[in-house]
Amino acid sequence: MSAINRLLQDSLLTAALAHPNRSVLIAGDVRMSYGEVADYACRLAHALRANGVSRGDRVAIFMDNSWQCAASIYGVLLAGGIFVAVNVQTKPDKLAFILRDAGSYMLLTEPHLARVFEPVAAQLPRLRVLCTAELKELKTVSAGVESLDAALAKMPTTPPPQPAISLDLAALIYTSGTTGEPKGVMHTHQSLLFVLDSINEYLGFSADDRLFSGLPLNFGYGLLQWFSAVHAGAALVLERSFTYPSQVFKRMQDEAVTSFSGVPTIFAMMLAQHAKHSLHFPHVRLVTNAAAALPTEFIAGIRQMFPHADLYKMYGQTECFRSAYLKPTLAELKPESVGRAIPGTELLLLDEDGRAVTPGAVGYLHVRGPHLMRGYWMQPERTAEVLIPGSVPGELLLKTGDLFRQDADGDFYFVARSDEMIKSRGEKVSPAEVENVIYSLAVVQDVIVAGIPDPLLGEAVCAFVSVRDGGKPDVQQIKRICTERLENYMVPKHVLIVPELPRTDNGKLSRKLILQQYAALLAQLS
Repeated sequence: MSAINRLLQDSLLTAALAHPNRSVLIAGDVRMSYGEVADYACRLAHALRANGVSRGDRVAIFMDNSWQCAASIYGVLLAGGIFVAVNVQTKPDKLAFILRDAGSYMLLTEPHLARVFEPVAAQLPRLRVLCTAELKELKTVSAGVESLDAALAKMPTTPPPQPAISLDLAALIYTSGTTGEPKGVMHTHQSLLFVLDSINEYLGFSADDRLFSGLPLNFGYGLLQWFSAVHAGAALVLERSFTYPSQVFKRMQDEAVTSFSGVPTIFAMMLAQHAKHSLHFPHVRLVTNAAAALPTEFIAGIRQMFPHADLYKMYGQTECFRSAYLKPTLAELKPESVGRAIPGTELLLLDEDGRAVTPGAVGYLHVRGPHLMRGYWMQPERTAEVLIPGSVPGELLLKTGDLFRQDADGDFYFVARSDEMIKSRGEKVSPAEVENVIYSLAVVQDVIVAGIPDPLLGEAVCAFVSVRDGGKPDVQQIKRICTERLENYMVPKHVLIVPELPRTDNGKLSRKLILQQYAALLAQLS
């Protein structure tokens, strides 16, 4: 086998040959070596081929954050297929839409999800379902469902022939769309391998690392933790969720993890626990944040919990996975920055006419590099809206739709999503800037800031706030700190204390869902 990784699965197969007994995956009580994951993935690849899967076919993986899910991703790739990882919180209608949209007729799943996939299978007679259980355990599941374990039993552990090339699609990652229907982001082996090389370069992952992740494997940030570990010859400690945080923290200690990946909601939960009972993870050498901006006020607490770790603030989109990172030495000096382009790529700030903006001015972020998606699956019109011609003939740029500014040193600062920017009193208001100020109050658990129609202001700034257990909500305190730290036009006109803020399937706070949930009340305020 060539030492060059042309396909994603090459990293796994190479490591399995060189170090078959080296740990690669710790998921709950299950510990797997590179050899064991490779054996499982190869057997699955042969089983999929035996069930009619051929090069370029889409195989949906509807599983918990488990070892089976992680290993199945490589099994699909080894079969020459394209994996479609689906969040386990997905409801039947959305699962059916994804399967139809992707043209996927093979579903890998688990028995406890039968209430979701059975009605879908009834709608899609061509769908083949392989479920991770013995046949005797599938008695309560419909007859059309077959045992994945039985299908694997007699399959060989040698890799099947690999006809794919690096330009072939490897993944369809479904993400929320502006129309309300999810869209499939197409990534090739080439785009994924490039971004892995770039990430592993600036984070410095090696075979000695033990990455930790409780992020869903269907989520780009979570998926990259698994791929980065295998690509570096390292190990991943994978958690299903943070439902039982004390168990998660103990596993982090016991496994001496060296890398921790989180999002602001996870860090908020950890900081709340830290305030009650000190958390201390001395083995961790790096902490990463992506998916949403990390509130500045969180940094000091993160430093306490991870005293020996470098903190990397990062930015990206599913359409390119990762586009910027801030060097750890600048975390305190430039706490609101996401830094510069990841190695081997370039970031451009352009105005509405496609002209470069000057330092300090706000522009639309455009990404240039080999890590861009191929496009949206079967949606050429929507693809053309975000993949636009670049200055080099034949090249495409990714128009992120996000507004940024750049300082004199070349570092970038997120301002707002172009469709989330609030226009109040003729001034532009960044929701993220207001949210960061409100997050500085210890009583605050989560916050979403949005604009609502106002006859005098154009849009009024409205803050939806949930408080920590035992906390006393104080609207005047929230308005007071905003008045102290923000320009007058940025101070929320309305502050609504709500029990809980809604989230997407990937755990992100959702501005769209909160506006829908409180539409009637907001209409009275307008």
